[in-house]
Amino acid sequence: MMPRPYLVGVPADVSEKDGLHFHSAGDKYLRALTDCARVLPVILPAMGDAYGVERMLDRIDGILVTGATSNVHPPHYGDTPSQRHEPYDHARDSLTLPLIREAISRGMPLFCICRGFQELNVVFGGTLATEIQDLPGRLDHRAPDSNDVAVRYGPAHPIAIEPGSLLHRILKKSGTMVNTVHRQGIDRLSNGLEVMARAPDGTIEAVTVKEATGFALAVQWHPEYRASENPDSVRLFEAFGQAVEDYAQARRDG
Repeated sequence: MMPRPYLVGVPADVSEKDGLHFHSAGDKYLRALTDCARVLPVILPAMGDAYGVERMLDRIDGILVTGATSNVHPPHYGDTPSQRHEPYDHARDSLTLPLIREAISRGMPLFCICRGFQELNVVFGGTLATEIQDLPGRLDHRAPDSNDVAVRYGPAHPIAIEPGSLLHRILKKSGTMVNTVHRQGIDRLSNGLEVMARAPDGTIEAVTVKEATGFALAVQWHPEYRASENPDSVRLFEAFGQAVEDYAQARRDG
C-alpha cells in the first residue's frame, strides 16, 4: 500500500458568476505544489465558520496562502474602505486570517504568496499601502499591460536578500530577479515579522515570522508561475515540501 501523500491546504477565493458563488484556487499554485513541493494540494472552502480552522488543520500538513485579485478588507488593519482598496473577498478574509494565526501557533509549515504575504503582515498587526506606485520614490509594481501571460509574469526587478535569512539559506545567493504583479504592499511592518528581501525602491519583498517554531516564508512576488522552469521557484517549493514532510512525520511520531 502506498503511503498517504502529504496534504497542503490552499484557502479558496470566492467569486460570483450568474448569481452563484464559487470557491476556487489558481491552477499555477496547485501545479507548483504537486510538481515541485511533491505534496497533494487540498482546496479549503472559505467556510471556516462552518468547520473551524482547528479541525481543518488537524487533517493537513501545511498551508499555502495564494495571491488573488482581491485585497484584504481595510478594517482588518485599521484603515477605512474606499474604492482604491477594492475588490474585496470577505469570505476569504474570514478563513485566511485565523488560519494563518493558528498555523503559526502550531508550528505548521506556512508559505504565503502576494495577497497571502500581505495577509501575514495584517495577522501580526501590520498595515498595507494601496497603489504603492503613487508613493514618492516607488517603482510601479503592477504587471506590464499585456495580454501575454508570460510578459505579465516575466522578470521585472531585482531583490536584495538579507544574509543569513531563511530566504538566503534556501536560494543560496544574495539577490535574484523576480516578477511583480501587485499594487498593494506592506506599509507598516509588523513587529512580529523579519524582512528577508527588498526591491530597489525599498518595497518589502519577503518576510518570515520572528518567533515561528516552524517553516514560515512569505514573498510578494509569484514564484508559482511556471515554477518547475525557474530554479529559484523549485528551491522555494522544495524547501516548503521538505518542511511539510518533516512536520507530518514529527506529528505522526509524536
